[in-house]
Amino acid sequence: MNRQKLLSTMAAGVIAFASLGLSSTAFAGPEVFYTVQESSEQRVDHSAWDQILATYLTLTPDNRTVFDYAGVSDAHKKTLKDYIARLEATDPTKLSRDEAFAFWANVYNAVTIDVVLDNFPVKSIMSIRSGITPGPWRRKLISIGGEKLSLNHVEHQILREYFGDNRVHYAVNCASYGCPNLATKAFTAENLEEMLNAGARDYINHDRGVRVENGKIIASSIYKWFKEDFGDNDAGVLEHARKFADPELKAALDGATKVDKFDYDWSLNSPE
Repeated sequence: MNRQKLLSTMAAGVIAFASLGLSSTAFAGPEVFYTVQESSEQRVDHSAWDQILATYLTLTPDNRTVFDYAGVSDAHKKTLKDYIARLEATDPTKLSRDEAFAFWANVYNAVTIDVVLDNFPVKSIMSIRSGITPGPWRRKLISIGGEKLSLNHVEHQILREYFGDNRVHYAVNCASYGCPNLATKAFTAENLEEMLNAGARDYINHDRGVRVENGKIIASSIYKWFKEDFGDNDAGVLEHARKFADPELKAALDGATKVDKFDYDWSLNSPE
């Protein structure tokens, strides 16, 4: 079994284990974050994150973003940690819904980059462990509102459960080639809708999102691991894909109700 297939197989078990764990070992009081202030005009300053992204994130010719972990200076590592500390000091329940969604997406992505940098060099985020479990997602890496949170908490119990928008999968990035692109700029209330739709289009129309080979439909394992977010069946996944597919892909998916294969590449999203 080659490395990519091994990592994908390992990940399938990890995702399943993590999902089961979240249902029984939830952190105390997730409902603390299940409120927003729709009339709020408060804005979170994400300029430091924008600076990091502008300096180290690039778009490849085949339309995927790669992050130059090896090139990050000590000064920018401190900038990133200072930014995360400011996020930890923010009360997201005082934000509007869109600003809160943007806040949590930026939290997830910044902390993911930070934990990879803390453990670099690695070939895959799966090499960073949470105890015996591959991947850092179960580690409680941040503290917001007095709650110690893991990346799993942020993604599954806050973003997915509370906000209920399946486009969250195009907002959070797991530092892997198979993942949707790490956004080239910070999410904000003002750009959220545009960036979520752009992320969906970019991913679905890239080979690692949805593709057709020899008449067979191959889709990212994201749509298998989180099928419940897309109608809980293959037909729902494909209906979602058609909403964002370019004409050629949309035509190839027309009338299809079954995905023939799911795959994923856990290689680090760094330059070759």
